[in-house]
Amino acid sequence: MGRPLRLLRLLRISRGRVDDRLLATIGERLTARDETAAALAHAMRPTDTAHSDRVTMRQFRRALADGIDSVPDAPTPLRDFFASVDPVPDWVDFDLIDEGGRVARRFGRSAADVLLQLALIGSYRFDGPPRLLVGTGGLLGDSALRRIAETQKWATAVTAPDALRRSGEGFRLTVQVRLMHALVNHAYEHDDRWDTARWGLPINQSDLASTLGLFNAVQLFGVRLLGVRVSRAESRAFMHLWKYVGHLMGVDADWLCDRESEQHRLNYHLLLTQSYGGPAGPPLAGALVEAQRHLHFRHFARARQAYARARLLSMLRYFLGRQGMRDLHLPPTLPWAVPPVIAANLMRHHLLGRTERGRAHLERRGGRFVEQHLRRHFHDRTPDIAQLDGAAPTRVGCPGEGERREP
Repeated sequence: MGRPLRLLRLLRISRGRVDDRLLATIGERLTARDETAAALAHAMRPTDTAHSDRVTMRQFRRALADGIDSVPDAPTPLRDFFASVDPVPDWVDFDLIDEGGRVARRFGRSAADVLLQLALIGSYRFDGPPRLLVGTGGLLGDSALRRIAETQKWATAVTAPDALRRSGEGFRLTVQVRLMHALVNHAYEHDDRWDTARWGLPINQSDLASTLGLFNAVQLFGVRLLGVRVSRAESRAFMHLWKYVGHLMGVDADWLCDRESEQHRLNYHLLLTQSYGGPAGPPLAGALVEAQRHLHFRHFARARQAYARARLLSMLRYFLGRQGMRDLHLPPTLPWAVPPVIAANLMRHHLLGRTERGRAHLERRGGRFVEQHLRRHFHDRTPDIAQLDGAAPTRVGCPGEGERREP
């Protein structure tokens, strides 16, 4: 992925050298946290019993559902947190956000492919966040299928009509995810097996910006590689939607990008700071590949599960290349599944997608796919995205030897 980003950087973005100041900032922000959410997490999981502003989960849920004024004598950390998510910034355009959601739904299956294959499994080549996922058990064993479905469910929820308004499901889930990140950080920071000075904070501003980049510009980059046509107006709307999501997630304001080219430039520099080949990536990638054998199909389940696994490996070969497959210890294969996808997308998005009726058809088709896709992952279970019923994770896995980053 870095090669085309480098070409974009040289020909369209900066027309110059790597920005050393930006690289230095990325390195510094490996130890920068979301301070507002961190203060709330500390108030909910105090390390000292004499904490004066203790916040309960019931208070948080009530403030999220009914507003901070519905909480009698709300503690300061809770008020400060909702003061950071409730006010709508002047730059937010909800009509543009809704258009970005329609763009996302038109991507349909291609978006799901890119998020799983290029954005998620592709990022396991890096030696950083995968260690955290292994430590918490977040994407290993039986939980793999459910966890990836929850990510897909959240990414779908934020693109629904009016989803990011104060009463929308996308707003609620995103705020819950922000607190969940802070609680995980809090648990790890207070465990003596996590060396923050060496590895950086478990969830830090640089990683948050990297993750946001996977959902916006990398998704646009990936669907184009699958033959989807994305106009400038569609790119602008899609980026605006995810800019607001990033704001709600607590990403630093100067790393919230309006234009796809700006995000590509940041993504390129974030790639330069990564180290590769850590021990956590291969088992995570393997778990998601094998999870395809547990998808729920009504008819011919075993054959369709085997096909889903083979198709995933084929698509990964296209996105990650031979070296990427070797890095993640995935079996060699050929990208046989890609040409039919590209051919279908060229017809749908370059022909049908140029008309209003065609775009409406693609949006309906994408919505039906999402419903079917989630059923195959969840079956009859209820999604529990970012549920905060219990305590923060208590089992902290040691990341092992080796430096986390090479900024």
